[in-house]
Amino acid sequence: MSKKNAHAPVAVEASNAGPAEKYEGIITAAFGRHYEVLLPDGRHITGFPRGKKSPYACGDRVALEVASADQAQITRHLPRTSLLYRSDDYREKLIAANATQVVLVVATEPSFTDDLLARTLVAAEVEGLRTLIVLNKADLNEHLAQARERLAMLAKLGYRIIELSAKEDASALLPYLAGEISVLVGQSGMGKSTLTNSLIPEARAATREISEALDSGKHTTTYARLYELPQEQASGGKLIDCPGLQEFGLSHLSFGQLEEGFVDFRPHSGHCRFRDCRHQNEPDCAIKAAVEAGQIEPKRYELFHRIAGAKC
Repeated sequence: MSKKNAHAPVAVEASNAGPAEKYEGIITAAFGRHYEVLLPDGRHITGFPRGKKSPYACGDRVALEVASADQAQITRHLPRTSLLYRSDDYREKLIAANATQVVLVVATEPSFTDDLLARTLVAAEVEGLRTLIVLNKADLNEHLAQARERLAMLAKLGYRIIELSAKEDASALLPYLAGEISVLVGQSGMGKSTLTNSLIPEARAATREISEALDSGKHTTTYARLYELPQEQASGGKLIDCPGLQEFGLSHLSFGQLEEGFVDFRPHSGHCRFRDCRHQNEPDCAIKAAVEAGQIEPKRYELFHRIAGAKC
């Protein structure tokens, strides 16, 4: 079953400062083995984990011991309310922690993939996160009708979809972000960076400063970053911008979790003759019966099996 996500506030609070200067902070950017951490007094410092592992994600709340004016050691995790991540057979890639909402950005062009969109929705459903789909580049009329048609099936399932052109005006998105910790996810080329820069004018400058600090531009599209949204338009809202994705592996999910992540399967799950039904050639399969009755779209059924793959 999906986990229900509590809406815990993200604001950091200082613990009792002792001689070692112990704090609690929030990771606002992750760069592999080191992290940018926001302290209670508004300073950003560089945090380093203990040992060789780096089990932290953008949005994580952590305890630190400040070693100098601009560096600290991360001593432990504070409790998470959610963790969005992807995985394949070999490794896991953390995306964002403590988010309450996933905002998936697609565009009229270049074309988006149904597979990646579905996989991200499944990951969000299993983690108990709200979802919002943004159809960007809605001003490009040539492929607008086709994009709408492809998203119509998801709209029918109850997924929220809004249209905008980030280059012209992204303000229509702000009311959906108010009070949420939203993680922005999408394929490369969907206009995600343009959308972020439109919502948060200082985002471009922050990206440039980090690149200069690292003496390399290669990190500008390979790390996630947390931003505060304009209070007057999205009160209490925060946005975690992530690198563009070309795939979203779900190797960490069981067959049952994948099934739970397909919202249109839920009314029929558990009603098959066999408890371990894989919804293929088994007799009296409730999912197949729902497909035949028009209650589940055949494309969704095919997509499920494509994602489930070896788990069937």
